[in-house]
Amino acid sequence: MMNQICLIALDLDGTLLDSEKHLSEENRRALEQCARLGIHIVPATGRAVDGIPGILRDLPGVRYAITTNGGAVMDLKTNTPLNRCVLTSEQALKVMDIARGYHVMYDPYVNGRGITQPDFFEHMEEFGLRPVLQEMVRATRDVVPDIYQYMEETKSSAEKVNIFLAAPSEKEVLREALSVVPGLAISSSMYNNLEINAQDATKGNALLWLADYLSVPVASTMAFGDGENDIPMLKAAGIGIAMGNASDEVKAAADDITLTNDQFGVAAFIRDRVL
Repeated sequence: MMNQICLIALDLDGTLLDSEKHLSEENRRALEQCARLGIHIVPATGRAVDGIPGILRDLPGVRYAITTNGGAVMDLKTNTPLNRCVLTSEQALKVMDIARGYHVMYDPYVNGRGITQPDFFEHMEEFGLRPVLQEMVRATRDVVPDIYQYMEETKSSAEKVNIFLAAPSEKEVLREALSVVPGLAISSSMYNNLEINAQDATKGNALLWLADYLSVPVASTMAFGDGENDIPMLKAAGIGIAMGNASDEVKAAADDITLTNDQFGVAAFIRDRVL
């Protein structure tokens, strides 16, 4: 028998949102019903906090968010971090230095915003970003003349460094090159990207921290995800649910599997097992 669910953590892209990055009416209604039962609804995303859509922030039950794969746990009401686990300035610079040896677009996330530069911003299609993703990137990035120089001069820590590859075939080669840098967590959420965090910055660790902060038993947490970066969260939650569109690796890490994100898999599972 399933424990009473008190907190539901939800990846956004490929999970709660459909392929056009929209929150369906079916998923919205299911989450509103959960909120009426007093269940915490927690976006758990690789996006920075500024990338969480307003329609989701405004839902009842949404107060906290896990952002940048666990780089920050945010209080959305006050827009302040409750817990941070970040790359040092030296780590972020080393990651970008290695990445510059490949045909990639990279952007560090600093204080809830992505940092980009004109030659990336103006040629996103070269790096496999679909128009809907390009639109999101344009809304959530600050443009500087040179990212590396900016990070070097400001000595900024980074919640995450996101990398998009023009040649996805180089993904594992780049992953191996980055693995020599101490203290990193390297994951992916798309076929053509790598996401670099501090070693302890995972959605799973962030979920455990937030559950403790809210005095919610881990056994009473549920998590939904579809990507490699969701695996620690699916394993940490009381019950982890993989989307029907998830990879075999993600499905193997989950306790159960639901329909795809375009089939409103979140709502289907919640209606069947929670409400």
